[in-house]
Amino acid sequence: MKLSQFKFKLPEDKIALHPTKYRDESRLMVLHRRTGEIEHKMFKDVLNYFDDKDVFIFNDTKVFPARLYGNKEKTGARIEVFLLRELNEELRLWDVLVDPARKIRIGNKLYFGEDDSMVAEVIDNTTSRGRTLRFLYDGPHDEFKKALYALGETPLPHSIINRPVEPEDAERFQSIFAKNEGAVTAPTASLHFSRELLKRLEIKGIDFAYITLHAGLGNFRDIDVEDLTKHKMDSEQMLVDEKAVNMVNSAKDNGKSVCAVGTTVMRAIESAVSTDGHLKEFEGWTNKFIFPPYDFTVANSMISNFHMPLSTLLMIVAAFGGYDQVMDAYHVALKEGYRFGTYGDAMLILDK
Repeated sequence: MKLSQFKFKLPEDKIALHPTKYRDESRLMVLHRRTGEIEHKMFKDVLNYFDDKDVFIFNDTKVFPARLYGNKEKTGARIEVFLLRELNEELRLWDVLVDPARKIRIGNKLYFGEDDSMVAEVIDNTTSRGRTLRFLYDGPHDEFKKALYALGETPLPHSIINRPVEPEDAERFQSIFAKNEGAVTAPTASLHFSRELLKRLEIKGIDFAYITLHAGLGNFRDIDVEDLTKHKMDSEQMLVDEKAVNMVNSAKDNGKSVCAVGTTVMRAIESAVSTDGHLKEFEGWTNKFIFPPYDFTVANSMISNFHMPLSTLLMIVAAFGGYDQVMDAYHVALKEGYRFGTYGDAMLILDK
């Protein structure tokens, strides 16, 4: 398929800048992929589409406050530093992006905090905007991490949510079951689940499997090739453990519904599938790129937000729901006033 096939006009006022007051009260479009039928519901109604021993697969990655603002030694120029991942605990080495990059060279020192209490030295260039920083901090690693994160802010994707970060974002840009730290963006489909809704699903007998995929900035990177077979995804770290494998495979074997909550979950489980179509244990990295046409093997239903035009996230959803049906559903969503993006509304795609 071609990149241009995923283009549509998205007015700015359709992009959600804030979450709904309650997590489970965003809107939910239900798309039945066999018939093309569309229903308009509230997110909490998702409960009515699943039964005893069906399985929801969640991504329990935890977002850390990855965006810092500092200043450069001597010139005092303001620099944005986006933490990507810690490379070495002992040496306090971090893989980061810097902006504006042209001003930041190897050997430069950067200062953070009102009192310049945190200092980092640039020790390597990685990509055009990428650098390796060594933080100069004496003290235990836990103390360093706490001090560093205290200086950071919630890493809202400014390309989508174009506003300053607010205190409530620290909680709302995180799922309620976030546990394993390492993501720089939230798996957005998870944000709709409240404690009350999880409890009601549990009472109905629905099982929860947890996998971890640390969502990275690659989710927002522009695709610069028209031929999608030539696009390379960024690698993301992931883990599928024995408990999740047993739960999902048991549901599959018993003809139950397996629901992938979000595109990150879908990529993870399709990266960890055995030749007989079962989920298998996996620990490592994935750069799997899913776009139509694609045969899915693990999940038979999926929850996802309404994504940006030309995004890899939209492509995964279109591969699962059928290109024509999903693009038609997106046009219906625009007409019906659904909210798009990270804090937007959700879509449930069912295979019935």
